Amino acid sequence: MAIRGCLPARLMPVFDTEWDMVLERAKAAKSLAGIHGLLHKWRHIAYTELCDPGSYMRLQAKAEQIMDAGENPTAGSFEDMQALIRARLASR
Repeated sequence: MAIRGCLPARLMPVFDTEWDMVLERAKAAKSLAGIHGLLHKWRHIAYTELCDPGSYMRLQAKAEQIMDAGENPTAGSFEDMQALIRARLASR
């Protein structure tokens, strides 16, 4: 899958910017590890965008909301998450 070709037009510049940065770091380090990491990340984003268009921008907006508020106003409590996990494990 050609990752860049699967991205919506609004995400291509984001990919290109990250690609350029990682490529420069790879040249300096003489290592492809950063490139592999970038491709893994963007392969996931491209697939998610194909299945659920706009998901990347919604995720970014949610992250900005959390950063601005200092917390996630829609998050459940830690105890609620533990109870949900226990319930799911018990139902297996």
